Amino acid sequence: MPDAVTQAKWDKIAPKFDAMAGAGAEERWHPFKTELFSNMGDGNILFLALGTGLDIPVFPKGKTITAIDISPKMVEQAQERIAAYDGTITAQAMDVHEMPFEPGTFDQIFTSCTFCSVPQPVKGLEALRRVLKPGGQIFMFEHTGSSFYPFKPMMNVMTLLTERFGPAMNRKTVNNVRAAGFKIDEVSNVFLDVVKTIKATNPG
Repeated sequence: MPDAVTQAKWDKIAPKFDAMAGAGAEERWHPFKTELFSNMGDGNILFLALGTGLDIPVFPKGKTITAIDISPKMVEQAQERIAAYDGTITAQAMDVHEMPFEPGTFDQIFTSCTFCSVPQPVKGLEALRRVLKPGGQIFMFEHTGSSFYPFKPMMNVMTLLTERFGPAMNRKTVNNVRAAGFKIDEVSNVFLDVVKTIKATNPG
């Protein structure tokens, strides 16, 4: 069964998620996401987590994408953007920890502001690695905790509140990717050290 607490949290947010995400933020990150998602190839692609589909307009055209999100309400909200995509997106409500896909199903995996919200991030990443082909890559756009003062203690305190209704603000996502068995290929800071892109390979 999916994590009921996490699913309920995001189901509740879904109707107002677009307003909460903010058009300004999407415009700010647009060029960085465009560059990251340009790595989508012609094989089987897994995208986690779909949300309301705000990232879909940034996807390259003509791709075959399986998109999942723990929240059925989020997937429902994404339908209009899915229908408008010039390619194929199959969207499903699914918990990353309980994916039914066979090992090595996907050639590539992409995430966008995802692992600030997965309750068990290392286990979630291990689950992704299981369904990624040996030698396949994961491309991540993530906001994380900071290593620097005063941001580190501020984000630790903020997380006490934000985790109740949304994401954690202090995740050590690069370390978590490594702990899940991926080989880190590249980490690029997009904004300070709290928004970054991560590229990693499943060594098999």
